[in-house]
Amino acid sequence: MAEIGRSIVKMNVDELINLLNKALADEWLAYYQYWIGAKVVKGPMKDAVMSELNLHATEELTHAQLLVDRIIQLGGTPLLTPEDWMKMTNCGYDAPVDPYVEEILEQNIKGEQCAIRTYNALLDITREKDPVTYDIIVQIITDEVEHEEDLMALREDLELMLARRK
Repeated sequence: MAEIGRSIVKMNVDELINLLNKALADEWLAYYQYWIGAKVVKGPMKDAVMSELNLHATEELTHAQLLVDRIIQLGGTPLLTPEDWMKMTNCGYDAPVDPYVEEILEQNIKGEQCAIRTYNALLDITREKDPVTYDIIVQIITDEVEHEEDLMALREDLELMLARRK
């Protein structure tokens, strides 16, 4: 099965698996960043931000599942340890050491912007070479763009609320 799945890919499959594993590292780190951020966030609009972060965490976990499934379909091995996530990540991890809501939003907006750049590059790489991976990346980048919009809207609401208090 993986042999036929590999044969439709018109690029170096090992290179593609490596790129997908780097994206997988990002998804696991994004999942944890959202999940732990939702637990520690403090400040105005905390409940709305917690709710959004929890939703995004769930969606990042779904992205990780899509990537793992594709890596396995291509005959690869997904990253097996958290240490590998830190070695392979494109976007890194921002620990929420300052739990203030505005800081948490900024960290996650930055992460989403990196994810969008990463997946946009993967779209370019796979567009004519691997329709299955391309379709998966389209699904993921659609969510990432929505995440960025959601977080920016929360940041804007927070800024307006704080400005009105002055």
